[in-house]
Amino acid sequence: MSDTLRKKVLLLGSDSLGRGDETLGRMLMANFLRLLGEEGRRPDVICCVNYGVKLAVRGSACLGHLKHLATLGTKILLCRTCVEYFDLEDQVEAGEISNMPTIQGHMITGDVIPV
Repeated sequence: MSDTLRKKVLLLGSDSLGRGDETLGRMLMANFLRLLGEEGRRPDVICCVNYGVKLAVRGSACLGHLKHLATLGTKILLCRTCVEYFDLEDQVEAGEISNMPTIQGHMITGDVIPV
């Protein structure tokens, strides 16, 4: 597969963007995801692991942005182990709960952009 045709996989391992102030980081993440939904170029897949799964739950400032990206065709995958670890199964409102082999498959066959 040509590099120009490889899918883009965004790996979200946190509920905030950058290091330092957590409140600022959460604001930056919400802005980042909002702008992705307005941009013509979007990732094909967003994989949420660790604290990143918290972006897709009820009450998250990013929930609407993830839902919007999903309506535009971006696949949103949440790590099942992470969702269960944080006891969030009944709060997930965007994307689908997936497993590590599926997430790995997307990472291995795509261009991964860690955030």
